[in-house]
Amino acid sequence: MISREEADQLLSQAEGSYLIRESQRQPGTYTLALRFGNQTRNFRLYHDGKHFVGEKRFESIHDLVTDGLITLYIETKAAEYIAKMTINPIYERVGYTTLNQEPTLKKLLPHSPETPGGPVPIKDGRNTEERLTSLVRRATLRESDMVPKYEKVHNFKVHTFRGPHWCEYCANFMWGLIAQGVKCADCGLNVHKQCSKVVPNDCQPDLRHVKKVYSCDLTTLVKAHNTKRPMVVDMCIQEIEARGLQSEGLYRISGFSELIEDVKLAFDRDGEKADISSNAYEDINIITGALKLYFRELPIPLITYDAYPRFIETAKITDPEKRLESLHEALKLLPPAHIETLRYLMAHLKRVTDYEKENLMSSENLGIVFGPTLMRAPELDAMTALNDIRYQRLVVETLITNEDVLF
Repeated sequence: MISREEADQLLSQAEGSYLIRESQRQPGTYTLALRFGNQTRNFRLYHDGKHFVGEKRFESIHDLVTDGLITLYIETKAAEYIAKMTINPIYERVGYTTLNQEPTLKKLLPHSPETPGGPVPIKDGRNTEERLTSLVRRATLRESDMVPKYEKVHNFKVHTFRGPHWCEYCANFMWGLIAQGVKCADCGLNVHKQCSKVVPNDCQPDLRHVKKVYSCDLTTLVKAHNTKRPMVVDMCIQEIEARGLQSEGLYRISGFSELIEDVKLAFDRDGEKADISSNAYEDINIITGALKLYFRELPIPLITYDAYPRFIETAKITDPEKRLESLHEALKLLPPAHIETLRYLMAHLKRVTDYEKENLMSSENLGIVFGPTLMRAPELDAMTALNDIRYQRLVVETLITNEDVLF
């Protein structure tokens, strides 16, 4: 327990020296005093199993100080340069699709003697531009014209890179000992934390990163597989329409949960090669159960949390014509992949009601089944969530009845 002045005197001998002192004003709290730029800097030090003064957490104080000195040095010496890093990014000239083609990209990026092995921003030379443009064209050729280009935000997570690493947005070095930047969990894009705020919403998920079908974000899944809708939805609906439309209690009667789990595992393991034919699962209720489970396990429901309040408000409108108008506006709040999947599902459920005499499933019955499956209240109290069930039913019922008008 020493004063700031004493700490300053002890540390004045050498740049980069540090000590930890207990606070005189608040005993039991600790300060990291660090010598940098001929002055002593003081940081409140915390410990929760790991040491930290900001966002990053460290196993040892030594690592924390090392990372701190690197960061202070870079941010002090290169403050002006860092501020301009995102102004003229390599990302916009190279094109996103080429960044995943690392071996080819490395040949195209000029190397700098100051940064061995690392790319430097590309000059506006015509030949390089032309080669990069053809690269982008080739990379996108395999994308079917029939598949809509859904926009998707990157799923950035803080990441520790081993060895020297460059930002794939601005092509500058990523500094620090740990957590030097962020990495997209869906496509693998590596960028500085500050660059992540300006990267376009053009994530192209990679199947190497997207390892599941169930419990995977819907837009992520369709972009990873380059499809209009999740293959689970298409395959299950095709199977149900081929052999189950006249089955009594369709969607209301549950199949064996173990076999439904089997179907889920088959999709997670084999994707579109999963066998859900009558040879594998004779009971059509297993397929309907697998489809309902897919929607229940979506991290963001088909009718998203953001759009949920608007849909509930719509259901409370008593005038049928005004309700339809409001529902039409509410649908515009959904992401494109969600609305396309909802359109396809509602058209299918409308066909289910065409066989109501045989399957005894009206639009009201299907609304009861699918209301809570497609809509989940965003963190509402139990009573409100309970009151919402009837409105959820009404939303789905109205969507089925008027699917030809609404979509």
